[in-house]
Amino acid sequence: MHAVVDTNVWVSALLQPASPPGAVLRSVLAGTLVPVVCDTAMAEYGLVLARPRLRISPADATQLMGLLHLVAQWVPVPPYAGRPALPDPKDWPFIACALAVGCPVITGNLKHFPAGLGVQVLTARQWADAWPA
Repeated sequence: MHAVVDTNVWVSALLQPASPPGAVLRSVLAGTLVPVVCDTAMAEYGLVLARPRLRISPADATQLMGLLHLVAQWVPVPPYAGRPALPDPKDWPFIACALAVGCPVITGNLKHFPAGLGVQVLTARQWADAWPA
């Protein structure tokens, strides 16, 4: 199974390993989920995971980033041209990755991925319920 994983899911997975986002991470570790990424998404992951206010262990952040570099499917994405209209244009790389591969986006912020984008959007709980780790 392939999916684009939003940054907030990785943050939650590292902070609360027993949570549904933790199940997403466990599925990656087990090889049952292949994350789909692009350069922009990876850059965002790195920046957010390093935020001191999140109190994520630098070792945990480095380990996750290393894992993603090893197992993720990388895709090129075009720059955002203003369409489709998005609540937050910074989410474009995640949508573009999902469109490129035809896979869902797993997020904790559904409002940033409204209907009509052409991608399936799931919460980490919905994903974990459908594809248990």
